[in-house]
Amino acid sequence: MIAPSKPRRRPDCQSRAAEMSGPTCRFCGAVLHHVFVDLGATPLCESYVSAERYDEAEPFYALRAYVCAACYLVQLEALIAPDAVFTDYAYFSSYADGWIAHARRYAEAAVERLGLGADSLVVELGSNDGYLLQHFVVRDVPVLGVEPAANVAAAARAKGIRTLVRFFGEAVARELVAAERQADLVVANNVLAQVPDLHDFVAGIAVLLAPRGVATVEVPHLLRLLEENQFDTIYHEHFSYFSFLTAQQLFAYHGLRCFDVDELSTHGGSLRFHLCHSDDATRPTSPAVAALAQRERAAGLDRLEGYAAFAERVHEAKRAILAFLIDAKRRGRTVVGYGAPGKGNTLLNYCGVRTDFIDYTVDRNPYKQGKFLPGTRIPIHAPERIAQTRPDYLFVLPWNLQDEIIEQMRGIRAWGGRFVIPIPTLKVVP
Repeated sequence: MIAPSKPRRRPDCQSRAAEMSGPTCRFCGAVLHHVFVDLGATPLCESYVSAERYDEAEPFYALRAYVCAACYLVQLEALIAPDAVFTDYAYFSSYADGWIAHARRYAEAAVERLGLGADSLVVELGSNDGYLLQHFVVRDVPVLGVEPAANVAAAARAKGIRTLVRFFGEAVARELVAAERQADLVVANNVLAQVPDLHDFVAGIAVLLAPRGVATVEVPHLLRLLEENQFDTIYHEHFSYFSFLTAQQLFAYHGLRCFDVDELSTHGGSLRFHLCHSDDATRPTSPAVAALAQRERAAGLDRLEGYAAFAERVHEAKRAILAFLIDAKRRGRTVVGYGAPGKGNTLLNYCGVRTDFIDYTVDRNPYKQGKFLPGTRIPIHAPERIAQTRPDYLFVLPWNLQDEIIEQMRGIRAWGGRFVIPIPTLKVVP
């Protein structure tokens, strides 16, 4: 791996020479030549279509992921400006019970481990609807959320959670420090992947973090994406896909040391980096850091060969999904979806699945109900619709929440309904 050659270059400010030679890595600046997987062209996965806009065309963008031959960051080109995606956002974290429980456990552990109290400050970047910070508030720990989506931030404020509606970066971090103070704990859960300017964001964390503070950053784990064929987690809103090796190097470049790492089950397999300033000698490095780095090297994540076979596995997954749906419809079976997640929209658009295969889908989020999935125009209803229509198969789009969903929807067994889990390989759960 190499150090970045142009650390502060923004994607929208690349030179004409770089444009002529191809897209460049948002971490190290190297020209990207190697396609990791090409999923065709899809609409933005969180741009749900209202009934009034049903007959209108929507923009489709190339969904092509590259792997950098220099630093091995897997990434998309930043074809869409972040404010076109995250200003009015359809994802509300509080509608996933398992994710709320995950957030509560994290807050309880952080308060105990770091000794947080009324004199502390916790700042979450990409704080969504307050799903996490609410668990600090009930423990009388001062908090601040930074969330670019005004509609989602309003839900957090309704819970009494201080929330700043801004895109976070180094300039915002300096404003916060000048107006308040540095943070004892900085949290960034599943937001780093959504940042086109990695250097600006991570530099901001370094500015915001108190000299003896801790930052935790959660990202989906690229190793799990590869091993479990999680191609549907690739979409335009996620610009980058991190291995431990590459992310650790990014943090180190900005003076942040990873002193511990947790492997989590969330989102199909994630990493939680525990970071401190490089000169903070009070936090010894856990053996888990070296152990995970060695596992990733053994899996080939430090060389291009480790990424070469993924695309063909994705093609085969598409064939298996379509074969199941074609067979089910030919046998007169009804198939409906559960969930309207971003990953589901990648899967359905890539596979070309529309209402000829899946009649409708359901989602607990009222913001999505009554709308249609982008691209496929599959209607979204409330979960009660399933009991009314009694489908033969429930196609689980947020497969990472399959245990929670199977428990919630266990009533479909009364009429012989079965669950279909499409990833990592399609299976039918009786």
